[in-house]
Amino acid sequence: MIKREQINVVWLKRDLRLEDNEAIFNALSSGKRTLLIYAFEHILLEDDHYSQRHWNFIKESIRDLNARLEPYNSKVLTIEADIIATINQLMEVYNIKDIYSHQETGILVTYNRDKLFKRFCKNNLIEWHENINNGVQRGLKDRTKWTEACNTYFAIEPLRFEPSENQMLTIKEIEALESFFTIPSLETPDDSPFQNGGRTYALRYLNSFLQKRYVNYMFHISKPELARMSCSRLSPYIAWGNLSVREVYRKAFHLKQTSEHKKALEAFMSRLRWQSHFIQKFEMEHIMEQESINKGFRKLKKEISKTYQEAWRTGQTGFPLVDAAMRCLNETGYLNFRMRALTVSFFTHNLWQPWQAASQHLSRMFLDFEPGIHFPQLQMQAGETGTNLLRIYNPIKNSMEHDPDGTFIKKWVPELRNLETAFVHEPYLMTEMEQQLYNFKLGIDYPWPIVDIDETRKKASDILWNLRKNRTVKQESRRILNKHTLRGSNQQT
Repeated sequence: MIKREQINVVWLKRDLRLEDNEAIFNALSSGKRTLLIYAFEHILLEDDHYSQRHWNFIKESIRDLNARLEPYNSKVLTIEADIIATINQLMEVYNIKDIYSHQETGILVTYNRDKLFKRFCKNNLIEWHENINNGVQRGLKDRTKWTEACNTYFAIEPLRFEPSENQMLTIKEIEALESFFTIPSLETPDDSPFQNGGRTYALRYLNSFLQKRYVNYMFHISKPELARMSCSRLSPYIAWGNLSVREVYRKAFHLKQTSEHKKALEAFMSRLRWQSHFIQKFEMEHIMEQESINKGFRKLKKEISKTYQEAWRTGQTGFPLVDAAMRCLNETGYLNFRMRALTVSFFTHNLWQPWQAASQHLSRMFLDFEPGIHFPQLQMQAGETGTNLLRIYNPIKNSMEHDPDGTFIKKWVPELRNLETAFVHEPYLMTEMEQQLYNFKLGIDYPWPIVDIDETRKKASDILWNLRKNRTVKQESRRILNKHTLRGSNQQT
């Protein structure tokens, strides 16, 4: 009988990096030879929350990982298969007693997959080592000790990737394993409008931000066009794990010691902590993927309008800033935070559509789709938490305040490019004579507004404020505050 070599397996998921990767660090610390794997799982390839832009970003990230592993004569075993079938096949060649990965705060299908995988490991006498990811902890009942634990996590300097000689499985050995699997192509389009995946690009964005761009962070954060330069643009790299939140936080922390723009860095660092806070919230309230966290709002019924939803998805609502934001998102995968909030507010309040009907389109479009941010934010902007201030964004007011010259609107809604600035914000105010003057016809060149912004705002406000008086809503609001309020902190829930 041939004795199979015992190796470690690191199962990469949303942690596509070598540095500050606790799963890899712990696997290497054991001294055993180690294999890194990434599985394009059918349950995710077929899930409506994801789109090709995500898979391309992951492929680019894996190509970058392979380039970084080349000096170690290794690469990532990248396959298209379910994880249990993958490990079963690997066990035909190697003796596998330890598998390392991070704890993923993902959608329901990944949670159910992990439960099945845990049972599989137990049945096969495999120890599955899961480490916390970006300070998020599993199994908490409240936040009593979370802040302290999170502070400890962020105070640690990032872990280094330092395998010993010949500790990684070789390229030749991995290529031999590939013969047992379906191997996906890692090629991606050369002319992609999206940010490129991979740590190399992630570090370029991080370095350019901390060298110069962060200076205007607070001043431009709400501006749809200027934010594209002055915000960090690190969110996809953090969402897919090309960077850890901790290493970004530590770099900003060290820069703050000598920077003349400390407030800008403090604002940025607070949002990194805010990211962990919201993912922790989702970790503790997984039902948020499907239903309102506040049970009192589950009785809220809204009439479904496929016409409204299609106009919103395609940027044809007749409200220029909303349309520009949606078209920009569809094309580039990125919007600054205020535009994300505004588009969701418009969908849930002015169009009076359920937030669930926006969820999958937005998750497919956001290159930085992160479940732990996505679902809590949808509910917050829809006004269905009962704990947050009800915000109904006025698209006209925001347009004039944050895109006063119409630069962003004209870029993404070229039908309005030749109009005077005042009409760029409110084209429906044009008279027949003015339309003739500009050779522009409302209803043909650009749609009339599909709703009355003032009427719909009042309707949504009245219904939601009245519902907040409901006994169940109040009880749930207290429960949510007790469970998620950070002790000794004014951070929002």
